[in-house]
Amino acid sequence: MSAIKITFQIAENPPKRLDKAIARDVPEAANLSRSRLARLIADGAVVVNGAVALDQKAKISEGDTVEITVDEAVETELVAEDIALDVIFEDAHLIVINKPVGMVVHPAPGSPSGTLVNALMHHCGESLSGIGGEKRPGIVHRIDKDTSGLLVVAKSDQAHHGLAKQFEKHTVERKYIALVYGAPDVMDPRLRGVKGIGFEGANILRISTMLGRSKNDRQKQAVSFSEGRHAITRARPLDLFGTPPQVALVECWLETGRTHQIRVHMAHAGHGLVGDQTYGGRRKLSHKALSEAARDAVAQFPRQALHAAVLGFKHPVTSEDMSFEAQLPADMAGLIATLG
Repeated sequence: MSAIKITFQIAENPPKRLDKAIARDVPEAANLSRSRLARLIADGAVVVNGAVALDQKAKISEGDTVEITVDEAVETELVAEDIALDVIFEDAHLIVINKPVGMVVHPAPGSPSGTLVNALMHHCGESLSGIGGEKRPGIVHRIDKDTSGLLVVAKSDQAHHGLAKQFEKHTVERKYIALVYGAPDVMDPRLRGVKGIGFEGANILRISTMLGRSKNDRQKQAVSFSEGRHAITRARPLDLFGTPPQVALVECWLETGRTHQIRVHMAHAGHGLVGDQTYGGRRKLSHKALSEAARDAVAQFPRQALHAAVLGFKHPVTSEDMSFEAQLPADMAGLIATLG
């Protein structure tokens, strides 16, 4: 395996620790994240003034010469597959995809091929500079197989680190469009008795709970108030169908991003997603409030009616504000038209 040597000097007023100093001063073109640099130090690949440096906390001074040996990114075992992608944006550092319904994001035992990662391996090809030493796409967030919409994927170590940090700090804007049973309403007395439920501003539903694996079904997530990870979802109705409302078109946005968060939270509020066989269930809709065609369309909708419509973040390399929107897929648009 061939290797690349990166040599540079520590600039003035460096941080006291070796790891922080080299993270600050390593050439940007090297595309090395802090986590990757930490691994390189541990592997003995960092030399300071001719001596191998293994202690991340070692002292370092202005003018010290640092040499880092980086193995070229190796080919991954992931298989490249020629699968069409709806690319919203792409540059040397990242790619934004409008994921279709039915596509899994990452290969897993139940889905070894046909995934977004397999498609990206083919689409990006040699433009992948390496994530953690492997030529592969850097997945920083996911959406469910049967949820459509926007995803950003890193093409370099530097972009992966920068995006992951934004997701960790909850600074990424993510808005979803969903169809739910009933309609969240600040005047609904039922909601006042549901723990973790509140309202903000003009009828904005706020759901704040812990989320973790269900004790009864390890494939499912469940609301808790004693264990799991903190999760906050907000939602507001955009349109109501039926009188009284039988189904609502809602906009949901995430303060946190947990597995199945919107699906579990909306079900907890009593407004499960249309078509969600795991959390939403099926509801009997009023014959007086909706037409037979509308009721049938809701009953037969084959997946959770959820679409990741808006994605906003700072470009991890240029710091430019980025914002993207994806129109509703045909199945959700058709269901809304039938309801309307």
